[in-house]
Amino acid sequence: MSGGRAALRAPRRRAEAAETPLPQGVALAADLAVQRGAFRLETKLSVPQGEVTAIMGPSGAGKSTLLAAIAGGVRLTSGRIQLADGAVITRRRHLPAARRGVVMLGQDARLFPHLSVRDNVAFGLVVRGLARDRARQVADEWLWRVGLSGSGPHRARELSGGQQQRVALARALAVSPRLLLLDEPLTGLDAETAADTRAVLHEQLSSTRTTTLVVTHDAFDAAALARQVVVIEGGRVMQRGPVRQVLEAPATRFVAAVAGLNRVRGTADGGVWTAPGVDGDVRIAGETPATEADRAPLVAVFRPADVRLSRAGETTWTGALRVARDEPHPIGEWLGRVVRLEPTPGGARVHTTKPDVVVEVPAAQLAALALAPGDPVRLALDGADVRLMPDP
Repeated sequence: MSGGRAALRAPRRRAEAAETPLPQGVALAADLAVQRGAFRLETKLSVPQGEVTAIMGPSGAGKSTLLAAIAGGVRLTSGRIQLADGAVITRRRHLPAARRGVVMLGQDARLFPHLSVRDNVAFGLVVRGLARDRARQVADEWLWRVGLSGSGPHRARELSGGQQQRVALARALAVSPRLLLLDEPLTGLDAETAADTRAVLHEQLSSTRTTTLVVTHDAFDAAALARQVVVIEGGRVMQRGPVRQVLEAPATRFVAAVAGLNRVRGTADGGVWTAPGVDGDVRIAGETPATEADRAPLVAVFRPADVRLSRAGETTWTGALRVARDEPHPIGEWLGRVVRLEPTPGGARVHTTKPDVVVEVPAAQLAALALAPGDPVRLALDGADVRLMPDP
């Protein structure tokens, strides 16, 4: 009987022993699916050891769900997560969060209100078996590293929001996590506090070489903190690569908006890029990739500051549209309609259609134009300011 049980167990042991180890330099590999109601996240991800990887995407894309699955707060529907120590997590082999060596820090610092700042930082070390006195010494060292030397005896409520976030960071890093997950940690902080906290994050993550995944909606945070970025939209990975490469060549309108660029879909037509406009095709004489044949899908990428905007000759939309249809317009110029205006420190971003294009307008020009939603405008763009790329 015992021999029979051993025979039944043997295949499982062989299967577990056959797990392929992660490549050197990889801290975590995931190829997973999580179903939450009607939403489904399907993501493949490889996290380099000792580096910061940014996760970007619009609201509801699945970014926080991904972190929760990695941290152990959400069970996988299918697929697997593999850690550098060889542990493999599946739906049936669900490793508890406490055994993954993963620490998550979100927008809320979640400090213990009844403990001092020092004991908040020391808490994880004590739980892991370090003597309390030694844990408090280590906590003081970490408070010094995040710029809060001398704050140890205080309670969390005596600190500002930015200071509390630094305490939470010190507590997370003090336990030397296998993987640190940051879920928009700078959201909710004012600009000055966020800048200070960002600088502390960059310094400490660089010096400790802590493998980190940071969810952010801000391209500046991604560029300041991370080397790689993964873009998730609708539960799928839409783009990945070095931060600069992704921001310079956005594969979706979301990435273009985050990078502060226009991204308009069109086609190649006799060496000219064309896209549907309200008064016929918009045509730009950009440098068409040599490999693209006529009618091949092309994406035009250009900066809002490179678009020139002026009022149309007619003040009403119907009047401007009638004139535009009767008069030919040169390449690089078209009629648009103001959709909305977003204030900026130096003026406004004017959203126009069709096609959907954002234009940066300085304050003085904005005052002279006196634009309002629905107004007809003329737009112009030099081909030299446009980068044309194949539409993936």
